Amino acid sequence: MNLRTLLLLGAGLAPALAIDYPHATAEPQKTGWPLTPEERAYILTAEHERRPGRESGKHLPDLWPVVPSAGNWGGSSWLDVHTKLVEQVEACKGPVDVLLVGDSITLQWGDSWARNFPQFKAMNIGIGGDKTQNVLWRLDHGGVAGLEPKAMVLMIGNNNMFFTPETGIEAAASGIAMCVRNLREKFPQARLILAKILPAHEPGNRFYEDIKKTNAALDPLKLEDDPNVRVLDLWSDFTKPDGTLRQELFIPDRIHLSVEGYAVYAARLRPLF
Repeated sequence: MNLRTLLLLGAGLAPALAIDYPHATAEPQKTGWPLTPEERAYILTAEHERRPGRESGKHLPDLWPVVPSAGNWGGSSWLDVHTKLVEQVEACKGPVDVLLVGDSITLQWGDSWARNFPQFKAMNIGIGGDKTQNVLWRLDHGGVAGLEPKAMVLMIGNNNMFFTPETGIEAAASGIAMCVRNLREKFPQARLILAKILPAHEPGNRFYEDIKKTNAALDPLKLEDDPNVRVLDLWSDFTKPDGTLRQELFIPDRIHLSVEGYAVYAARLRPLF
């Protein structure tokens, strides 16, 4: 069974003990929390040393986005952030209105979420710099255990663009779809809103163009064939007719959102909630 078929068949399945990922790394603890000493030692090595294929001396970049891998900023800092999020999740087990999953764009909702959605109890598990493979690892290692979300918002993939020259576009899109599958298996009753990757930089920039191609590559995966999945395309909300960014919606790095940008994002989410 090829990866695309695996992803399509995954939509709407009943919860499983673990997703059957397309590759098994040398990781000693594939799921669960707390971590064993062996697992902690393993994930504190550099992330590139743990990529799929390294255990057998192979270069398999098309598998990087779809196989769980803990992040690493050097030392234990990434794991420390994840541990704090797990502690927050454990303290709030049970029903939540919205589970927010993603990278720094999700993390930085901050006060903008409270202003736009004061009526919702939300759990935000965004971590800056995360790629699809990092989100997959967190979901499988205590990141959402015990939660009962009514709705979920996933935005991930921006940081995968650093690696698309090696992984290719299709693999990046498949990584996003694998995150969708993971969340749907864990929370089959919850509505999942997948927000496509926001534009960044400017037309002609490789990052910008690869984001656009990755978003387009999601369409053939037909994620909305699952009635509990909605795909939200925000591209035209954040760009001008000529494709350039609406600068007022971004901070100067042309990646992260301003307060006005989060207001636009919230306005598109509100009808779906």
